[in-house]
Amino acid sequence: MKKHVLAVLAATTMIAGTAQADEVIFAHGANPGNPRFIAAEKWAEEFSKCTGGKDTVNVAPSATMGNDVEMLTSVNAGIIQVTANSQGAMSQIVPEIGLLGLPFLFKDLPAAWEVMDGEVGQMLDERAQNAGLKILGFWDNGIRNVTHVGKFVSEPADLKGMKIRTPPDEMTVDIFKALGASPAPLAWSELPTALQSGVFDGQENPLTNIYSAKLHEITPYVTMTGHKYESTPVVTGLAWWSSIDDATKACAVEATKEAGKLQRQLSQEGDDTLRPKMEAEGAKFADADKAAYQAATASVYDKYAQTYPDLVAALKKATGMK
Repeated sequence: MKKHVLAVLAATTMIAGTAQADEVIFAHGANPGNPRFIAAEKWAEEFSKCTGGKDTVNVAPSATMGNDVEMLTSVNAGIIQVTANSQGAMSQIVPEIGLLGLPFLFKDLPAAWEVMDGEVGQMLDERAQNAGLKILGFWDNGIRNVTHVGKFVSEPADLKGMKIRTPPDEMTVDIFKALGASPAPLAWSELPTALQSGVFDGQENPLTNIYSAKLHEITPYVTMTGHKYESTPVVTGLAWWSSIDDATKACAVEATKEAGKLQRQLSQEGDDTLRPKMEAEGAKFADADKAAYQAATASVYDKYAQTYPDLVAALKKATGMK
């Protein structure tokens, strides 16, 4: 870990050494082809255009500035200015954001976006600011499904004892413990190697992430569980946020919104079109018994309602859940 942190700092120094004072580092962990990668390039374009060329952006993709947790640390410290991060990593700093991943909370992606763009998103931003971070907006990280090296998991009983990788997110761990699996968090950048070496039997992600990382080539059995949603919060540190003028702040928010439209569109298209592409490349698909999954994970709501009653109530109201 120490060597990796030193490498991150060295990369930061190299970028900063070539940058002017008015340049912004936008870091994320996605590889080319992923909607997050494409949207980050769009963010840089929109932000620079909005500031009239006064501010330019260096995009640092593919976890070159560290994993999601390390990027959040760096953005809080002002080493980088903006990161398109993960809900799981963010929940380690702002636990409430993990509530967006309550099991089977959203019926589809547009329903999730409507909630995040409204009162709930504002509530989460307030809590983030208490932790020194500012949420510029929410991009998408999809409704998630389970992949396995050798079988489908159509029923909760099929998950019993399964070694499954999760994000560093307590909510996801709780969901799979309730389902009888053996979950363990691991950084996204380390996942392919861990699957290939047999550390895990499988993992869970939206189809766009599975396909762009070629995880379906390692774990070809895809069960459409749709067990939870995750966002991609676009985050800056309050130190940078308080140092820029109102016009630049407006540009950062507008760039996040415009790039987010593209990112969400690409995520939706992935959900709609990737299954036949993956099947043509050897992946096998099965549907899950969602009623059985919902019943098995109901206890997760009870746990979080005790700790965050206002936000759980707001989420249930926003989604029409009883």
